[in-house]
Amino acid sequence: MIDPGELQAKADSIGWFHSIDLGNGVVTKGQSDPSKTVRRDQLPELAGRSVLDIGAWDGYYSFLAEREGATRVVALDHYVWGVDMAAREPYWNDCRAEGVLPDQRRDTTDFWRPDLPGRRGFDFAHDVLDSKVEPVLGDFTIVDLEALGSFDVVFYLGVLYHMKEPLTCLERLRAVTREVAVIETVALDIPNAQGRALLEFYDDSGLNRDFGNWYSPNLEAIRALARAAGFSRTEVVQGPPGEGRLPPKTVVARRVGLRQPPMREYRAIVHAFP
Repeated sequence: MIDPGELQAKADSIGWFHSIDLGNGVVTKGQSDPSKTVRRDQLPELAGRSVLDIGAWDGYYSFLAEREGATRVVALDHYVWGVDMAAREPYWNDCRAEGVLPDQRRDTTDFWRPDLPGRRGFDFAHDVLDSKVEPVLGDFTIVDLEALGSFDVVFYLGVLYHMKEPLTCLERLRAVTREVAVIETVALDIPNAQGRALLEFYDDSGLNRDFGNWYSPNLEAIRALARAAGFSRTEVVQGPPGEGRLPPKTVVARRVGLRQPPMREYRAIVHAFP
């Protein structure tokens, strides 16, 4: 049995996005904001179900599903596992300084590492937890869906806003979902836009200084995209923050030229059902 102090030291030598409890008081030092983590009560029942975790990264939700009693769990990733982001960052910084857009094809050529540096955390946790989660290296936008198969529950967490073709990706999501897909994404609360499906597009690194972020949809757009992709209904688990919502009189204020509250970014969670 490995000493907890030794295990923590080994974990600390790896860069983590997720904070994963490895047991015996050992927790990985994730960089993700805990307030933006999808809570267990925001997920569907997992016991006795098969689960696909798209964009698994360190495997936080994959291991959670296994711990909750899922019969089979597949962790799918490609971009985060294989791109050497540390090596790419100077190039991106140069692009920002020069006001030009990066050639993103270099992600799978110049900055791609076949030893999968971004999967070190997943592999380490998988070994420590003696996990049976199945890692699959694959780009969900092009992976063979028939070979991948379908699953009772599909996690699509923190992925949608990275996709250049969101509708096409949600159609693929629908194809692998048997019971429910959990869609979590950056979203916008847009004043006076109730009932309108809108998305903000970024052609630069305007969203979190990341050239790989393309869209921020409002809640109506998320639900409309899911419906257009073939899901029969959606259930909002987390919508716009309740505080500071615009009262009806704001419409009058707009007409007389008074300053309007700005759009607000938040994390939306929607369950989509076939």
